[in-house]
Amino acid sequence: MKFATKVIHAGVEPDPSTGAIMTPIFQTSTYVQDGPGNHQGYEYARTQNPTRTALQENLAALENGTDAVCFGSGLAAMDAIIKLFQSGDSVLASNDLYGGSFRLLDKVFKQFGIQNKLIPMQDIQLIADNIQENTKMIWVETPTNPLLNIVDIEAVCQLAKQKGILVCVDNTFASPYLQNPLDLGADLVLHSATKYLGGHSDVVHGAVITKNKSLAERLYFIQNASGAVPGPMDCFLVLRGIKTLHIRVQRACENAKAIAEFLKTQPRVSRVLYPGFSDHPGHEIAKKQMRGFGGMVSFDLVGGNEDEARKVLSKTKLFACAESLGGVESLIGHPASMTHASLPKEERQKSGLTDSLMRLSVGIEDVDDLIEDLKQALLE
Repeated sequence: MKFATKVIHAGVEPDPSTGAIMTPIFQTSTYVQDGPGNHQGYEYARTQNPTRTALQENLAALENGTDAVCFGSGLAAMDAIIKLFQSGDSVLASNDLYGGSFRLLDKVFKQFGIQNKLIPMQDIQLIADNIQENTKMIWVETPTNPLLNIVDIEAVCQLAKQKGILVCVDNTFASPYLQNPLDLGADLVLHSATKYLGGHSDVVHGAVITKNKSLAERLYFIQNASGAVPGPMDCFLVLRGIKTLHIRVQRACENAKAIAEFLKTQPRVSRVLYPGFSDHPGHEIAKKQMRGFGGMVSFDLVGGNEDEARKVLSKTKLFACAESLGGVESLIGHPASMTHASLPKEERQKSGLTDSLMRLSVGIEDVDDLIEDLKQALLE
């Protein structure tokens, strides 16, 4: 089954009781049993819900996995993954990862003895040099948030397997339409389904996908034991959003390319970060492991002045100043004060995240209108 068919049909069947083509929202907390243990596969809704089951089967198919485990948010999904480890273990992660991921690793799990080390991951030898005896997982974002660096997933996975280390890839920026990390050797794939999977800025959701049955069973246990599960309405909304994933992401990619090219011509713009440019350091790797360059673009202003960046942010009309990404509408954000404010300033600057950097989540509007909006916002 090809991708455009999977998004609509994988894991989804007409409701047997009514013939409804859309998966019903099973808004229930419990299920009637004929007797103790004598039930139809469902006992209690924290453990299982038919709407969630349909979504999990759909997500597993999209990432070419065997199991998907859904959670109340992307960070809840990450929380479950880190709970696979114990005090004394360490996670090796990118130094320009999402601010919420850094906060969870450094401010929550570190106090329980799970350590982390942050390094640039574009250099495989640097990763190898930083693997320690207690390193249990390599946490990869690619493209990274918000600097759009590209990490060679296959090379990382080959290295990790030699060392007996797990690899998890946060695939939120690419979506399964553009990239399938399990096919490149990853053990786990994480999505903030709030973003491209949901696609309409109306739900908060997370998921982990794997084809390792042992890891899946452990994650199902954590899902049930910790209880950070999504509600059935949330699962329904993500299922609904996924049906147009391929169309939305394709349009966002086309728009992002045109906008990145426009920004490169603007005298107030000092740099444009977009892996579709041939001079981007990760361009060739992106071509190898992705089916497009995504709908995200970041750019910086000449002089690196935060006040000037804030003026641009306040002047856009179609690009809404907001956190999040991956919706049908275009968004503009200021990572240093918004999505990545939890990273210490010295860490941000070390990775190249300046105080004037702006991040665009390019939507599916008419690209000419989007370019005109940015043009007027950049006028001094």
